[in-house]
Amino acid sequence: MVCTLAFAGDTMLGRGVAQRLIAEGPRSLIAPEVREITADADLFVLNLECCISERGQPWPDPAKRFFFRAPPVAVETLTWLGVSAVTLANNHALDFGQDALLDTLDHLAQAGIHTVGAGADQATARASVVLPAGEVRVGLLGITDHPRAFAAQPDRPGVAYADLRHDTPAWLPPAIEALRAGADLTLVSPHWGPNMVDAPISDVRAAAQWLRSIGADLVAGHSAHVFHGVAGTVCYDLGDFIDDYAVHPRLRNDLGLLFLITLDRHGPVALQAVPLALDYCHTRLARGDEHARICARFIRACRELGTDVHTADGRLTVPLR
Repeated sequence: MVCTLAFAGDTMLGRGVAQRLIAEGPRSLIAPEVREITADADLFVLNLECCISERGQPWPDPAKRFFFRAPPVAVETLTWLGVSAVTLANNHALDFGQDALLDTLDHLAQAGIHTVGAGADQATARASVVLPAGEVRVGLLGITDHPRAFAAQPDRPGVAYADLRHDTPAWLPPAIEALRAGADLTLVSPHWGPNMVDAPISDVRAAAQWLRSIGADLVAGHSAHVFHGVAGTVCYDLGDFIDDYAVHPRLRNDLGLLFLITLDRHGPVALQAVPLALDYCHTRLARGDEHARICARFIRACRELGTDVHTADGRLTVPLR
């Protein structure tokens, strides 16, 4: 039996997005036709790039420029979209400190949304989760290579930090091996590399190959704010899903993709990418010139990685078997 795993990149529900959320309601952020796709998937995972809380103070680092905090009602947006799990392993999980992170974990747990990549201590931050997608058991693990200051400690909340740029963290291979023992397929979701680059840097490519070598069946990365190409079962960067960010005139971070992977008990069958347009604090399906630009860029990015892409019914398809 074939099932569908949907995954999206950076999902920022603070600042201007939070203002729209409060003013217009939790269903105002994502167009119904996008929600129809996500809700129809057997499993939907995204990178939640903010905390959900009404507490806390901005992280005390004078070099940190951006702080993202969503109100508790943001959880209703996630449940409406059909989100099954989020990774919190990123550089905004602790934007408003430890109390706000703990609130985030609590709000999501109460809504039945699983979390990986952050926790009340190092053990829970590094913990994985196994989720059903139809008849397939998907194991999910979230990690981030920045910032080191957010790393969870044995007695302190934080994120699952893994210095993928300079090291091969000793805790990761046994963690993935243990996850494989209880899952049919393992998905590792790293927050890695620099912002606003249009292709994966060499460190990210090397880290992806290492993750695959130690047992990750799928790698779905994020951080660049623009989507990258895919190579086999490595999606180097999912791009953004919703935000209020300024638009780079060349990189066009307002053009995105929603990724769908069909699976069976033997592994991934095919990847589909659905073109999205990110308006200010609102995401919808891309159309016209937007759609054409996204398709051309994704095809080119994949070709540079040795991957062929087909188009059909407005979607981009990469056979994986």
